[in-house]
Amino acid sequence: MRPEAAAEFEVVNPATEEVIGVVPVAPAAFASEAIAAAQAGFGVWAATDVEARARMLERLAQAMEDHRSQLSELTSAEIGTPVKDAATGQVDLPVRVLRSYADIARKYPWDTRDAAGSAVVREGAGVVVAITPWNFPVHQIIAKLAPALVAGCSVVLKPAELTPLNALFLAALCESIGLPPGVFNVVTGKGSVVGEALLQSDGYEVVSFTGSLQVGRHVGEVAGSKVARAALELGGKSPAVVLDDADLTTAVQTTVRNCFVNAGQKCNAPTRLLVPRARLDEAVEIAGEVAGSYVVGDPSDPATTMGPVASAAQRDVVTGFLDRARSDGARVVTGGETQQWERGYFLTPAIVTDVSRSAEIAREEVFGPVLVVMAHDGEEDAVALANDSDYGLSAEVWSGDPGRAARLARRIKAGQVRVNGVRTPELPVSPFGGYKRSGIGRELGELGLDEFVEIKAILGDPFVGEE
Repeated sequence: MRPEAAAEFEVVNPATEEVIGVVPVAPAAFASEAIAAAQAGFGVWAATDVEARARMLERLAQAMEDHRSQLSELTSAEIGTPVKDAATGQVDLPVRVLRSYADIARKYPWDTRDAAGSAVVREGAGVVVAITPWNFPVHQIIAKLAPALVAGCSVVLKPAELTPLNALFLAALCESIGLPPGVFNVVTGKGSVVGEALLQSDGYEVVSFTGSLQVGRHVGEVAGSKVARAALELGGKSPAVVLDDADLTTAVQTTVRNCFVNAGQKCNAPTRLLVPRARLDEAVEIAGEVAGSYVVGDPSDPATTMGPVASAAQRDVVTGFLDRARSDGARVVTGGETQQWERGYFLTPAIVTDVSRSAEIAREEVFGPVLVVMAHDGEEDAVALANDSDYGLSAEVWSGDPGRAARLARRIKAGQVRVNGVRTPELPVSPFGGYKRSGIGRELGELGLDEFVEIKAILGDPFVGEE
């Protein structure tokens, strides 16, 4: 459904600054139509049995695989990530998430009996408003859409203004596989207008938001005023803790590469590398060498290892952080350069050191290719420094002793801790979400499905588990 007489806005390729698409700017009034469509869709979809919902997710996964090249090229053009990375992160990973939720749905405790003999029934909560970011657009959509759909919910999606084309592509795929009308609705436009109107609407039961802390606070406040559930993923300033018995070269090289995925535009990027003080200079040298080896350029070129940041505004944000850090006495070892490109929002990856623990660049989320290298004075200090943050989304720990690393991981206040370089498992069911200001709720796996269900107790029901 397209808004009548809607204005339009242009979608720009951040590598070329060329317009690659034009989409409607939905007015605020369109929010009520989208919610109404989702309410009608929910009535149909919630009555569909779980097996049919699971099969629908599998059909969407297959459709995405069938269109892998198109979707990865489109996503690369929208956000600037190299095409090969877009294929693995924005098609292959979301496909695995869809298939994982189909499997989870078949085993989930939809209808059980408790110790008192009462039936405990889990069912879809209702209409979901999903608000997604631009940095990993397809994955973030699927991480919300898959559990919502398999729960029996309908969804109104407001994608980021920078990356709406992939959302419309997914909507077309959903239509092609036979998802009923109104079950998945996409509203493009400004977050401050139609996004806010959706949030202020009265017809939803869950809002799932990924974005900044500032906006997330507002989303949570509005949802709370309506007694609607809010799942919030709000970013991080993730530490990578390297202990004195770790292989320093491997730990530093891996951390740099993990930090600079998608040009550092990743909420769980390990942006604080914490190393033993005696080896700080060595770590900085290794990090600088790895950063300097990146090939920054055309995302469609197989030789490229880093594309541009997503927009001119985001590039300015990153260079602003670096400029202020220099003014405060930090040393930018390498990177932060923009001059060599005539077009595109390119930026060389930066390694920063000689910063205080209270420095802005050591505490605030930069959301770009910037890694801060800092010293710690032993394990206790490393834990204290890692936890000295308003955020708690992700962390990494490195030790030559796996047991020591595992014990350290349990002391880090973060929703996900990666030990000795472990990344996202092939089966993407480990819960993802944060402590502290990094948010509320979890995505992926069974805990991600829990965000979209209501729980009903039926006392004296003799038909538990029956259809």
